[in-house]
Order: sequence, then C-alpha cells, then structure tokens
Amino acid sequence: MSVEQFFNAESIEEVVDLLDQYKGDAKIIAGGTDLVIALNNKKISPKVLIDISKIEDLRKIEEKDGELIIGSAVSFTHLMDYIKGDNNLKGLYDAARSIGSPQIRNKGTLGGNIGHSSPAADSTPPLIALGAKLKIASKNGIREVLLEDYSAKKNGAGLQEDELILTIEFPKLRKNQFLTFSKLGLRKALAISRITTSAVIELDQNKNVIDVVMCSGSIGRYPMREPEVEEYLKGKILNEETIEGAVEVLIDSMDERLEGRSTLPYKRIAIESILKETLYSRLKFLSEV
Repeated sequence: MSVEQFFNAESIEEVVDLLDQYKGDAKIIAGGTDLVIALNNKKISPKVLIDISKIEDLRKIEEKDGELIIGSAVSFTHLMDYIKGDNNLKGLYDAARSIGSPQIRNKGTLGGNIGHSSPAADSTPPLIALGAKLKIASKNGIREVLLEDYSAKKNGAGLQEDELILTIEFPKLRKNQFLTFSKLGLRKALAISRITTSAVIELDQNKNVIDVVMCSGSIGRYPMREPEVEEYLKGKILNEETIEGAVEVLIDSMDERLEGRSTLPYKRIAIESILKETLYSRLKFLSEV
C-alpha cells in the first residue's frame, strides 16, 4: 500500500474538508470490502484514506415524509435487519442477502456498493426500480441525483473526487406495490452477480398491471431501466401468457444491446429464467396473502 495518512473522520463536515484538501489523492473507506482488495492488488494508490464508518449520521436508517432514508455507511446486514418482514420490499432484502458472505454483508456498505458503479452491483437494480435518489455532499453544498442517472453517468451525475454520498432515499411503497429481485450468478456461494432483474410492480385486485418499473443489471454497460418491457406489461393481466411475452420483449431488446458480444447466447438463456422468476414471484406473493 502507498497510503501516507489515515483519518478517522468524526463528522460529515470533516470528510468534505479532507476531500477538498486532498482532491484526487484521497479515498473514502467504510466497510473496505472492495477498497482493501484494490489497494492490495495495486489497482489504486491513494495517499490518504478517510474512514467514515464511525459517523452516526451515515450509519442510520430513518423514515421521513413518506420516504426511507438510508445512510451511505449502513451495512447490508443492518439494512436486512431493518426491512426484514416488509413484504413489499422483499426484493431489496433479497438483493442485500445475495451479496457475498455474512462477513462481507456485515462490513460492506450500501454507499460503497453504489459508489463503485459496477454493472454487477446487486443493490443498484432494485434501488433504481424504487426511484432512489442520492444526496451527495462537497464543500460546495449538497446536490441530489437520481440513482438511474448516477449509474449511467448522465449529465455529470457521477461522483466527483471531492464528493461524499450521504444518503440513498426512495418513496415508501404503497400497499399494492411490490419489489422483486432475481439473480443468476457464476456460482451459488459468494456469487459475483452475472445477471439481475428487479421490478416494482403495482397490480389492481384483478391482477391487471397498473404500473411497473423494471431494471436489469449486467446486461449492459450499467444497470438500466427496461422501458420496452415496462410498456408491454402496463395494462395487461399478469399471467403466464403475459410473462412469456415480456420475456420475448426483453430478449429482443438485449439482442440489440449486446449484438456481436460473445456472452449473448448465454445471456439470452439466462434472462428468460430470471425474468420469469422476477414476475412469477409477484403472483406467488398474491397467492400467499
């Protein structure tokens, strides 16, 4: 490692001051599950590390004005404990549970998973489906960006060298809305995500799709919405025929997106399985309540 200084930050103000002072020479560390590996493999060589793991404002989850507000240093275990039993957010619970081992979930943080902007970040598709936004701080103040834009780095939404993710926030789901998540990894244990889908699905009492927001991971350069599938599903009864049609729509979209890629044949087969799991899980939930 080439780290010359290490700071145990005690406040958000201290962190943004340090980031402003050291600019590109500083890195934030919370859980360190990705950062330490990158340091050991010499993929990064910051002169300064700023530990934010003890800042209480970044380690809490709260509900305010109809939104769930999650601090960037909240661990996946903490998130799972908080939303466990909330059937409407089962997809977010499943996404958090799918990340690494229990030890990694105990240390790894939601902000770190998002901040690395990996197309395989398990937490990002369900949060995009939920319409999540990020609050990001710097010496210049606080700005808000949609996670969807952040992942795609649209309009300068990506994280700058002197910025810190404060919170991840999204509206609480209504009673008839349900978040799903499905994942196909390289192996069952400790899988690095290969393909994921997540959707917020809103149905009426007759199983007609009132609204749907769907996001996929690892079938593009970044996690992204699937507007063609959303448009196809809206207004239809969620049944076997509709689900089969949605699979065809997503495969057609993926064929265009990944044309010429060696992984396309594998992903065409895989996406059918996980999209069906994503949509059938909503029907399964209805049959159990």
